[in-house]
Amino acid sequence: MNRLRTRFIISFVSVIILTVAVPIFVGTVVSTIFQNTADIDPDPVVREIFERLSPEDAQILFDRFLDIILRQLITFIGIGALIGTIAAFWLSNTLTSPLDKLSKAARAIGARDLSQRVDVEGTEEIQDLANSFNDMATHLERGEIQRQNLLSDVAHELRTPVTVIQGNLRAILDDVYPLDKEEVAKLYEQTRHLSRLIEDLRDLAQAEAHQLSLAMAEVDIHNLVKETAEFFKPLSEAKSIDIRVELLGKIPVVHADRARVRQSLSNLLDNALRHTPENGTITVQAEAQDGNAQIRVIDSGEGMSADDIAHVFDRFYRVEKSRTRDRGGSGLGLAIVRAIIEMHGGTVTAVSPGKAQGSTFTIAIPHT
Repeated sequence: MNRLRTRFIISFVSVIILTVAVPIFVGTVVSTIFQNTADIDPDPVVREIFERLSPEDAQILFDRFLDIILRQLITFIGIGALIGTIAAFWLSNTLTSPLDKLSKAARAIGARDLSQRVDVEGTEEIQDLANSFNDMATHLERGEIQRQNLLSDVAHELRTPVTVIQGNLRAILDDVYPLDKEEVAKLYEQTRHLSRLIEDLRDLAQAEAHQLSLAMAEVDIHNLVKETAEFFKPLSEAKSIDIRVELLGKIPVVHADRARVRQSLSNLLDNALRHTPENGTITVQAEAQDGNAQIRVIDSGEGMSADDIAHVFDRFYRVEKSRTRDRGGSGLGLAIVRAIIEMHGGTVTAVSPGKAQGSTFTIAIPHT
């Protein structure tokens, strides 16, 4: 039997017995005192009855009376103990049964069966415990699914460049391709993609675990926006895309990691460049609003559906399912942006009127 249940039953029965025994003990003591008190005048009717009896008969009657009382008391104690045992067993089962289920479910979770859930029952405290357990199991299951998906996505993303490198090297060894700078450049580009993917994975993992080091300092958002946009000017001119900067009013300084905020804005601009066609426009706006320093990247590109917007910050999510890595990007840029900005206590959002109507990504960081 469960040790908690056993202790509960013993304790409950002990309370029942003590509740009955104490009054009996007190009553016996009081009765003895009264019997030994000579100046107590008995009831006249009782005294008359006893006077008609011989001393021997009176003693027998008195002994029989005490025997009946004693038997009744013993019966009462037995019934009380039986009722107490039944009640204790029922109550202990009510209390310990949910705990037994929680224990079994916890062992199943430990064995990596993350689908385990328990019924919310029992006392209010046990119900709270069951709710907390179910929430924990849900988070663990969701985290395991994300981990498996991440491993699958990473394996998929790494497989293609590795396969390309191996294939090209095999072709060079078999003298199918000449060993010249053009072929070496192709191999080098694939290694750069691998390096970028590995670096992005490291940044994302550290940011999501809140282990990414931040060099916090006062940051001038106006200067940061202008410098970052200027860096992308050659890339935008090569695609005949116009990048505009609009600084809307004064913005108080922001306490942040300048390099990480610039990395986030760069990822947004890189994403906008890849999704904006030639002769399009990208506008970078900065202003103070609702207690935040807001940076908006507005493009005239492909746009997104409502379903795309809901998943655009997920790892390896592609708005165009047919798009490959040939258009650039590791598939982690926007996920990194969200993780970094959330580490600063801010938010990043995306909106779009629809397909082919452009998109707007907004970074909001609390200012000092």
